[in-house]
Amino acid sequence: MFLACFHGSCISSAMFSTSCVSNALAVKFAAEAGVYISWGRWAASASVPGVVCLLLMPLAIYLLQPPSVKETPDAPEKARAELARAGPMSRDEWVTAAALSITVSLWIFGPALGVDNVAAALCGLVLLLLSGVVSWQDCLDNGQAWDTLVWFAALIAMASALNREGFIPWLAAQVVRAVGGLRLGWPAASLLVVGTYFYSHYLFASISAHVGSMYGAFLAVAVSCGAPPVPAALALAQLSALMGCLTVYGISSAPLYFNCGFVGQAEWYRTGLVLSVFYIAVWLAIGGLWWKAIGLFDEGRI
Repeated sequence: MFLACFHGSCISSAMFSTSCVSNALAVKFAAEAGVYISWGRWAASASVPGVVCLLLMPLAIYLLQPPSVKETPDAPEKARAELARAGPMSRDEWVTAAALSITVSLWIFGPALGVDNVAAALCGLVLLLLSGVVSWQDCLDNGQAWDTLVWFAALIAMASALNREGFIPWLAAQVVRAVGGLRLGWPAASLLVVGTYFYSHYLFASISAHVGSMYGAFLAVAVSCGAPPVPAALALAQLSALMGCLTVYGISSAPLYFNCGFVGQAEWYRTGLVLSVFYIAVWLAIGGLWWKAIGLFDEGRI
């Protein structure tokens, strides 16, 4: 159950551009490469591979890590009892639901209205503050959010400087030369690029750091090998969130689940490795067919 919950959070993080901090980094770097990824484009492109992964992942974990308890006939009754004990939604819960609905609506329709993602998120926060659901002190006490704000800016500045000074183009040229020597077509070359990018996450303890240092270079490599720019940008961006499944330190939520002690480290790594192959296969095969059907392969080909 814990593994299913953890992997479900990784999949859902890959399905929306606003569900993971590193996704915003990928969107920015894709834009610098000439590929614009709106909230709606990201969600639409990730919907089919994401739903397929969400549906099949529990079965895969069931086969890889069979549970000791396989039948819980009293679970529905316990769930109904807990819901009854919780009672109806409170005022604060209704306000939170409304703020979330407004924020998501602005993320979807914001580009047409001239509202960017940051302004949409601030609208939701202001609504929560004005209604008293959260206080400014609550915001000040959220140290993790302030850490994200500070380091997110530093990562963007670092990646921009690396690109401006020519390091990322140089690195991309070296990888292109190495891949080009193999004389592969762009599908095989792109698979090699995606695999190298994905499994290099064993060396990182932060998806944001990984995206900040490698996304731009590997996107440039994929496009230089002949891959369509939009699918290449989306594949690397969405798989960035999924690569957090590999280790107990690869994404911020992993230590929280692992430290509960229900899953051993060997089982965690083995399950992550097997499912990572499954995720890549689904995203590139089923996702690729879906992207072809909705016309993403024909956008921005260079």
